[in-house]
Amino acid sequence: MKTDALRRPFHVMVKPMGARCNLECRYCYYLEKERAFYPGRGVPRMDDATLENFIRDHIASQPADAPEITFAWQGGEPTLLGLETFRRIVSWQKHYGPGRVINNALQTNGTLLTDEWGEFLHAEKFLVGISIDGPRALHDAYRLDSGGRPTWDRVMEGLRVLRRHRVEFNTLTVVHRRNCRHPREVYDFLVQSGARHLQFIPLIERRAEERDLAQGLDHAAPGDPHRPPVPAVESEFFASAQSLPPGRYGQFLRTMFDHWARRDVGRVFVQQFESALSAWMGHGPTVCAHTRKCGRAFALEHDGELYACDHYVYPGFSLGNIGRASLATLANGAATDRFGAAKEHLPSRCLACPVRFACNGDCPKHRFVRAGEGEPPVSYLCGDYGRFFRHIGPVMDRMVALLRAGRSPAEIMRRPLNTPPAGFA
Repeated sequence: MKTDALRRPFHVMVKPMGARCNLECRYCYYLEKERAFYPGRGVPRMDDATLENFIRDHIASQPADAPEITFAWQGGEPTLLGLETFRRIVSWQKHYGPGRVINNALQTNGTLLTDEWGEFLHAEKFLVGISIDGPRALHDAYRLDSGGRPTWDRVMEGLRVLRRHRVEFNTLTVVHRRNCRHPREVYDFLVQSGARHLQFIPLIERRAEERDLAQGLDHAAPGDPHRPPVPAVESEFFASAQSLPPGRYGQFLRTMFDHWARRDVGRVFVQQFESALSAWMGHGPTVCAHTRKCGRAFALEHDGELYACDHYVYPGFSLGNIGRASLATLANGAATDRFGAAKEHLPSRCLACPVRFACNGDCPKHRFVRAGEGEPPVSYLCGDYGRFFRHIGPVMDRMVALLRAGRSPAEIMRRPLNTPPAGFA
């Protein structure tokens, strides 16, 4: 039965190929997860029956007055599912959602895109996210194929396919130990490549073996993400070799923000900056790492198991299988509520922080640094975000004042960044 309580909006990140990918990026945590938790199951792939069931259920589970329904296809590499399967996906969407506005977003490494893909993606109005870490040397530092070969040229050819067929796209960049020292170079490259919507993901991976991580998670209560999967640590040396050193992500964001704010406000949209502006406007952050609670952005694995978050796709954290329960039931169950509420369990330093409204303690996945005796752990990026949000505060105040005066935030480009918000003559 679908009551109003079971029809609250939610987002699902679908992984139809699980962790299967044609690349082996040196920082990819997902391939190790597949080896550790799905051994001996053959090549992961969501079968047609599960795909059709998901599409039908996802449309039925959304509120009747929802203006749009979005399907987000990720991986691994989702284009490995094949173009003909995506044609069937679109036909099922049209069959089960007549009269509804249905959008599709596809996150891809771009290396398998062809003109046939480009024609399809344009015709069906897909929004495509291209994973690219910057110019050639910075991208190829870690984004290699299974033979250890660089991938930048193939990604750029995929990007040209999208531009040639006028497919709307954005970029997703992993900020890692190599490219974190070149924020302006990375930003300028992406914008010069035609991107106008940019996302940046900080690489923070622990050095623990996956089997140790799994053991720790098995002992944590499902839906309790504030509990670290392994004991809290004191220093950076527990992060992987590709992970960001402490302080670097904050510097990356600050330098990029100043560069953007002097030249591209209203022309280029950076997810982290848009989220911060929403927080300063009093609407709350829009990036899930900084929302007050978790729990409305789910991950669906190729076997039909639904998880409350892509970072917690581990045994013991499944909310259930869509073959046995409806999406709406799983998305609004008690385990989901516990998972979301657990994010608010913060150490005292977070509770007293003046930029908590914009940060909210960061993603629970990153909370593994000891905060004090008897305290829950703090994010590895605590200092980075604290310095970043304090740095952008004066400019955000000016943007808010402009918006509330019915003017464009782009007007900040007419004045030095450090001028006060009052007046705006």
